[in-house]
This record gives sequence, structure tokens and C-alpha cells, in this order.
Amino acid sequence: MFSMGFLFQWTIGNGQFIFHCQLSIINCQLKKMNLKLKKPLAFIDIEATGIDVATDRIVELSLLKISVDGKEERLSFRVNPTIPISPQAIAIHHISNDEVKNWQTFKEVAPQAARFLKGCDIAGYNSNKYDIPLLAEEFLRADVDFDFRKVKLVDVQTIFFKMEQRTLSAAYKFYCNKELENAHSAESDANATFEVLKAQLEKYSELQNDVDALAEFSVQNKNVDFAGRIIYNDDGKEVFNFGKHKGQLVDDVLAKEPGFYNWMMKGDFPLYTKKILTILKLRNAYGNVKNM
Repeated sequence: MFSMGFLFQWTIGNGQFIFHCQLSIINCQLKKMNLKLKKPLAFIDIEATGIDVATDRIVELSLLKISVDGKEERLSFRVNPTIPISPQAIAIHHISNDEVKNWQTFKEVAPQAARFLKGCDIAGYNSNKYDIPLLAEEFLRADVDFDFRKVKLVDVQTIFFKMEQRTLSAAYKFYCNKELENAHSAESDANATFEVLKAQLEKYSELQNDVDALAEFSVQNKNVDFAGRIIYNDDGKEVFNFGKHKGQLVDDVLAKEPGFYNWMMKGDFPLYTKKILTILKLRNAYGNVKNM
């Protein structure tokens, strides 16, 4: 990739805040593919303390926002996760516990990240299973109310797996004929994901250059919450997807066994799952039949 642009970097306290404004000329050895956007599309990549989206925390967040007119904006944070980074995670992203101890926390940067994402659809690599659920948990911990239900989610990995079934590095090599430098650097991975999506649209004529269609194609299941504890059945109704009530309508279970709600709220479930369950409970309590 050949690029021209500006990098602004400030130090806030002992932490880091990095904002990039960059105009890039992408060379994927393919003719240029412009995304057809109805609103901005933000590419996301996260490095974290581990792989549990309910309990692990963000260490690095990088966002690449593509505006409808093609303008690119970048926002990157490295933060103190406030919990230990697992050795397995350190081996992947090479960010140590000593390195993060004086950085800002995610709670401090969460409002800025939410403002950057406001009005955007979101794309990533394995993002529907990892980055988005993890970010949703972090926003809730930081008391930032970000409504993901209004966001179209494009998962480039799902598109890739349905078409070719490889890894991100292999996807980058396959579609762009280039080696991925600095793999597991959040910014590098976000940039590569952007390039891969454009190359996928170029390669597969059956893929529609439309975020709504790509989001639909990215869906591997019918989750209501990101963790898949609640899903839609064939009739489009919310049902539980685990335990003794698996397959039963959420409305029916909450009506027959009100204590099940309290059990879930006290249990070791993701915060976003609890948020969705509460929305469903309140919808019934107040007669709100608005489509989730």
C-alpha cells in the first residue's frame, strides 16, 4: 500500500491517544473497488487480554471509518485493561502487562470511540463473534449506551469462510497477493480487512456491493444477543438457546417463571445478554411490540 497523510498524536496523562487522518492508495493488484455506502462504514480490530468476550478486556482498539464519499478517518487507542493480560494473548499481540500499567483505561476513551462510531455500520474480521461482543461489553462497563441493534454488521471472515475458508493472513495473500505485515497489530489488521472486503467484492460477482446485503450474508445464525444465548426461531420470535428452556419462547418463560430473569441477571452471562433480556422483559411489561 502506498499512502499519504497526517498522524496526530497526543499524550493524555500517562496514556496514549492517537488519531490518524490518512488518504491511502490501495494496491491489491486489482482494479480499484469502491464500496457502495449509504452511511459510513467503520472497520474494527481489537487486541485484548484473552478470548472470552464476557470477561476479557480491550488492550488495543483501532477503527478505520470510510465515509460515503470515500474519505478515510482512523482512531486508535491502547489502554490499560485493568486486569492481567494472559500469556497466550501477549504471545500474539506482544503487548505486556508492564507496558499497559500507566496507560489510560477504556472507560476514559469510550465516549470518544462511541462518538467516532455514531451513525456508522461496522465491519471486521471475525467481528460478529469477537470484536463486536467484546466492544459491547466494554461500552456497558463504561456506562456508554451504544445501540448495536441499529448497526449493520459485516463480517469479512464469514464472507471469506463461505467462499474460501482461510485465515486473515491467508485472505490478504489470496485476495491481494500481499503478505500481511504486523499481523495482530489492531491497526494493521483493520487496514487489511478493508482491503480484503474490497477485493472480495471485486472477485465474487454474486456479492452485492451493499452493506445491508453484506451484513445479511455475514450472518451465520440468528442471534438476538451476541453470545447466542437468545436466538430467533423460524417464526422470528425470541427463544432461549441454552439449558432447560432451550427452544422455548422468552416471553413464555418469563411469564411462567419470573425468577429465571433474576437468575440470569445474577449469573455469569455477558452484560449485553442481560441488556437484551431486560429489553425483552420491559417490552412485555409495558406492551411495547416494537420489532427488536
